[in-house]
Amino acid sequence: MKELHKAILFMMLSAFAFAIMNGLVKYLADFSAYQLVFFRSIGTLLITSSLLMYHKIPMLGNKRWLLILRGVAGAISLLLFFASLKFLPVGTAVTLRYLSPIFAAIFAVIWLKERIKPLQWLFFLLAFAGVLVLKGFDDGLSLIGLSMIILSALFMGLIFVVISKIGKQDHPMVVVNYFMFIGTVLGGLLSMGNWKNPIGVEWIWLGILGIVGFVGQLYMTKAFQIASTNQIAPLKYLEVIFTVMIGAFWFLEIYTWWSLLGILMVMAGLTLNILYKSRNA
Repeated sequence: MKELHKAILFMMLSAFAFAIMNGLVKYLADFSAYQLVFFRSIGTLLITSSLLMYHKIPMLGNKRWLLILRGVAGAISLLLFFASLKFLPVGTAVTLRYLSPIFAAIFAVIWLKERIKPLQWLFFLLAFAGVLVLKGFDDGLSLIGLSMIILSALFMGLIFVVISKIGKQDHPMVVVNYFMFIGTVLGGLLSMGNWKNPIGVEWIWLGILGIVGFVGQLYMTKAFQIASTNQIAPLKYLEVIFTVMIGAFWFLEIYTWWSLLGILMVMAGLTLNILYKSRNA
């Protein structure tokens, strides 16, 4: 029971760290999504590279082509997510990005030959119905932002399947390091034509992006290492709640009852899928 309490605390810290990162990205909207990906990635890259060198873990890994694919897909997903925050309320964007398990399931059927049970399709349908409620009853929801965040979720779904293919053949820190390296290079190159020099405290906020991102990933990993998936995975959606609160109190975003219903439907569908899959694994 003590270990479970520790895992719950770790997941709460992870969700809060990611929510802070989401809020900072929204706050730093004057910078291009490319530049935000660059600073988010390089901050974490410095930490992961240092840890890999300290523990003498080979950086290049074993499944290199899969590691590169994971890094590219991750960088594109992150770029689309950051870009969508210029068009969508931050809580809505984070919620819709969590449609990724549905895309992961579809990729797993195609690539890994896995089967999706009928009840899982029902849960996925509930989540997608939540998206329709969000868009259908919120005329102010940007179609551009919606398209970006769904594409971000699609690439994130691909990431899950690639990581599954990598398995335990590479250290988790190596996987993250590839992602951060590719994100740094891609974000840096794409932002060269539209670079905005940070001023004063902006340097601090941009530096914190990488730190809170790393903290989020670290404590999420720790939580899954000491508790079962069905106990911990649903707590990942605390990030949505924390982010909605940040959007409401920091950015004064207004969430209608229909918006909150749509968010709840998406979270319910995906959480039920996690619980069902864990119990029938």
